[in-house]
Amino acid sequence: MSTKQSALEAGRDIVARLNPPLEGQLAEKYNDLVPDFAESLVEWAYGRHYARPGLDLKTRQLCTISALTVLGGQTAPQLKVNIRHSLAAGASRTEIIEAIWQMAVYGGLPAAINGLNAAQELFDEMDQAA
Repeated sequence: MSTKQSALEAGRDIVARLNPPLEGQLAEKYNDLVPDFAESLVEWAYGRHYARPGLDLKTRQLCTISALTVLGGQTAPQLKVNIRHSLAAGASRTEIIEAIWQMAVYGGLPAAINGLNAAQELFDEMDQAA
């Protein structure tokens, strides 16, 4: 990815796989506050990080869930989005729960409990919608 466009396109390819409406949703919510927010996020996070070789997308998503869990309860909205992305990338519910639970060792029980609560809420929503 030697140009901005190639990183943006790589990011858009990943977003299309994980959550096709994401860029539009981000643009609608944040672009008035921060022009080009959505495009910047897709290019930088997905095009320059998630698109890198070395880890598959499922592993990267499980790492993201772990990091958000350790950061604590204030990340619940982002955690839920990334749990959905992890499922889209091929992770099972069990793998997601285990990644969150492992963070009890590093982020403490309160962080892990908050992560488990976010996962359970999302799984319940998904099950009710099915």
